[in-house]
Amino acid sequence: MTPLPSAAACGRAARRPRRRAATGAAGLAVALAAALSVGGCMGLGDSLSGPAPAPPPVATDAAVGAGVNIPPGSGEDFIVNVGRRVFFKGGSAEIDATAQVTLDKQALWLNRFPNWNVKVQGFADDPGAPEANMALSLRRAEAVRDYLIRQGVAPVRMRVKAYGRDRLVRDCPDIDCQSQNRRVIINLEGDEDR
Repeated sequence: MTPLPSAAACGRAARRPRRRAATGAAGLAVALAAALSVGGCMGLGDSLSGPAPAPPPVATDAAVGAGVNIPPGSGEDFIVNVGRRVFFKGGSAEIDATAQVTLDKQALWLNRFPNWNVKVQGFADDPGAPEANMALSLRRAEAVRDYLIRQGVAPVRMRVKAYGRDRLVRDCPDIDCQSQNRRVIINLEGDEDR
């Protein structure tokens, strides 16, 4: 991409005496060059004394979370820095290694900030009857609750809720899409929510 001409160059171009128009291909080339030169000046506004304003940045070079003031122990801290979702394989309530990483972080956070209670919400999007999906979502939520208890989170701070196929992230036939619905979400609750 060709840089825009400077304001000084635009001012000179505007003050140049006009010459007699050339004809033929050479004339067309000269006219095109002049039009592009003047067109580059259009972004300068009414003032030819200063440089063209810089375009707005597309993205920052700041590190993720830099400059963001998230108070430790807040609900936002839990969502952004810990994570509140774990996922399961189809038809399973078994906690895999990936889920364990998230659950370990959740347990550390919950033990550090004991003022929060949690609702452990289980979901399922598996083949079978609605009753089977409801039972599977309950087993998933209970598996997460039991894992957190083993990590030292007090059972009295947790309640379990099963949703089955209700509240799907997406309703779709594709296996990759359906896997988003096979989850447990931890929602924080203060004393007023319990």
